[in-house]
Amino acid sequence: MPKAKKAKLGRRESRDLDVEIGFLEGLVSRDPQYVEALQLLADDYTRRGRINDGLRVDHQLKSLRPGDPEVLFNLACSLSLAGEPGSAIDELLRAVDAGYRDLDWMLKDPDLAAARKDPAFRKVRDRIQALKAGD
Repeated sequence: MPKAKKAKLGRRESRDLDVEIGFLEGLVSRDPQYVEALQLLADDYTRRGRINDGLRVDHQLKSLRPGDPEVLFNLACSLSLAGEPGSAIDELLRAVDAGYRDLDWMLKDPDLAAARKDPAFRKVRDRIQALKAGD
């Protein structure tokens, strides 16, 4: 599941999100390998604007599922949001090598805005297009 877009949250939505974050933090503190809960928690942190917390969880997910293209894509999103576009592009290339092919989403995902501004992003686009041409 790709990361959710960060939108302006109302007071009730913020409170509900904080409750969900607290619940998920409790789950993953008891089971640090609960991948689905970690994915939701990383997404919630990002929606809440807690970019560094989301990045930390995405790194944890990568250690649990190093070859999962969606995990690698979400890590790239977090790195881009954290102001690390070069590292984001490296993770995007890993995601593509692992099977991620949704170039249309990459080109419009707001989380990847910083990575798309980097000239090296062209490598990601070119790799996906070459792989699709070979299919």
